[in-house]
Amino acid sequence: MFRNNYDNDAVTFSPQGRIFQVEYAQEAVKQGSVVVGIVSKTHAVLLGLKRNAEELSSYQKKIIELDSHFGLALAGLASDARVLSNFMKQQALASKMTYGRPLPIERVINQIADRAQWNTQMAGKRPYGVGLLVAGVDETGPHLFEFSPSGMTQEMAACAIGARSQMARTYLERHLSEFEGASRDELVKHGLRALKESLAQDKELTVENTSVGVVGRAADGKRKIESFKLYDGPEVSALLDASLESTDVPAEGGPAAETGAATQGDPSTAPGDSMDVDT
Repeated sequence: MFRNNYDNDAVTFSPQGRIFQVEYAQEAVKQGSVVVGIVSKTHAVLLGLKRNAEELSSYQKKIIELDSHFGLALAGLASDARVLSNFMKQQALASKMTYGRPLPIERVINQIADRAQWNTQMAGKRPYGVGLLVAGVDETGPHLFEFSPSGMTQEMAACAIGARSQMARTYLERHLSEFEGASRDELVKHGLRALKESLAQDKELTVENTSVGVVGRAADGKRKIESFKLYDGPEVSALLDASLESTDVPAEGGPAAETGAATQGDPSTAPGDSMDVDT
């Protein structure tokens, strides 16, 4: 039978056991510009490549602060990300008012996973068309989680999602052993290098299209958590200059393009992109 006999809602399985509505939502994530997350023993960083729908519009937001101890980076439909981020902010505030403590990162991840999975078993609903990287620090240390529209979540040491993200993942895999003991600045440099790998050859990271979010433990080794800090606009300039001047992190060139995943269009100029996709 034709494929469209099975994609009218999210509760119908195809004969092959597939749910096409979930796959469509995952395709929306792949159309968003790339975001990267890395975690070490002391810090977690999020980096995003911002996209503007046209020359007359501003660049859309990629990283959102949810509370003083965690934030998220998104790839996909901005409206769906706004709904999920507002829900997570409410849960974080409720935890502080009820229990007087920051919300554990794993708990809020499980909450949005349940919320997303519920949309895959209700005929009148659709899956969220957004992928999230949630990074933060709680009593157990820094964490980085990946969230997908199917409701699946998993903790990661490093991750990249969005358009052309395979090249960024290739860079992260090659330098994985360096992340655990890396300092805050080293993590940011690695993240910017990975982000740059996802760009087309004629594109560069600039203060307009790059966002960086950092959270971690205090440098003196105490349990005090540094507040989530978002670097945007002119604040990114110093980070970009430091990553280019550094010789500790070698830039990856041709090998990343050999992964065979560079078939998607340039995230900053991809034709037909909706303003709602990828903020």
